[in-house]
Amino acid sequence: MAKSSDVKDLKLAPEGKSRILWADNDMPVLRLIRQRFEKEKPLKGIKLGACLHVTAETANLCRTLQAGGADMVLCASNPLSTQDDVAASLVKDFGLKVYAIRAENRDTYYKHINITCEFEPAITIDDGADLVNSMHTDMAKYSGNVIASMEETTTGIVRLRAMEEAGALKFPVIAVNDADCKHLFDNRYGTGQSTLDGIVRATDALLAGTRLVVVGYGWCGRGVAMRGRGQGANVIVCEVNPVRALEAVMDGYLVMPMAEAAKVGNIFVTVTGDKNVIDVPHFRKMRDGAIVCNSGHFNVELNLTGLEKIASKINRGIRTLVDEYVLAGGKRVFVLGEGRLVNLACAHGHPASVMDMSFAVQALSAEYAVKNAGRLPIKVNPVPAEIDAWVASLKLKSMDVAIDKLTAEQKAYLSSSHMGT
Repeated sequence: MAKSSDVKDLKLAPEGKSRILWADNDMPVLRLIRQRFEKEKPLKGIKLGACLHVTAETANLCRTLQAGGADMVLCASNPLSTQDDVAASLVKDFGLKVYAIRAENRDTYYKHINITCEFEPAITIDDGADLVNSMHTDMAKYSGNVIASMEETTTGIVRLRAMEEAGALKFPVIAVNDADCKHLFDNRYGTGQSTLDGIVRATDALLAGTRLVVVGYGWCGRGVAMRGRGQGANVIVCEVNPVRALEAVMDGYLVMPMAEAAKVGNIFVTVTGDKNVIDVPHFRKMRDGAIVCNSGHFNVELNLTGLEKIASKINRGIRTLVDEYVLAGGKRVFVLGEGRLVNLACAHGHPASVMDMSFAVQALSAEYAVKNAGRLPIKVNPVPAEIDAWVASLKLKSMDVAIDKLTAEQKAYLSSSHMGT
């Protein structure tokens, strides 16, 4: 095993601790789970390896898993998403083994993932499936002890389902991203708000009156489009799925191919999980001053290699995390956050209140995996419906929201096939 942690600077810990505890104020459901875990220790003796965005919200998930008895290692799931002060505090104040440095290069990024594999975890928690992928390829010898893995994001689920279909998956996966209390809120409201936050922080752009092009109309795209319209942007949606495209039209957005949107857009956001959705021909068509960013998981959504080849000049860091590409005729294209997750590279990621639900599902799914060790099929498994219902109920309670209950008569009616008009 390598050194016990690898973070930027432990002197940053006081600020990180303050941010962790501040986020905890908005995570009441996770806090309730932590209190129960402290008493029951459902993860006692379990080695847990997590590859996640190292943020204040993630820190509170780690605190909860530790309270449950887990022996944990945490590494970053994206080179630009680590909050160095939070990483320092997790090591110094909470005794966690952390391997994450903001802006770490590719070699360091995978070295940290490999260290997490070498920890020989029984449970893994992943955001994008880089950890699980490593445990199926270069670090496959460490996959034998894994009870199950939890996957946090759409991109990771896509990769894992491809592995399942190819017959390559070596252990069960729980699709946390597909839980209603995750994707309906985290993906939509969290991504929507934090993406625009990242764009505005990086550029000081006024969204009102701009043409905001949202590439992809899944739950993340819906959230970005909705929040963009709320701030006065004229939203254009690009899609390949006819059903989603039709939904965007009926939601009141202008829908067109990317080749057409490239000519008129001012700000472009990709949220597809696919590769080169903004490509060289699109960059060539963009207006002078176009702002381009990605809020999908990996930076491959933007063909930045191709953009570099057609640029006559590249001005790195003309603003913090803003690169200027000068094309033929002096036209400028501005790329935010090196094409990585703009909400984490240029802002602080999702608000704690929405991550409260996602990470509550994560914690309970880890407990569920341990309780069902050896009984889960080797495939991408759904989160049990009772976990979703329990998390939603507690979140409503924390918001002082009450809902109705079915009467005995109503329950009987819904369970009967005999009662009609």
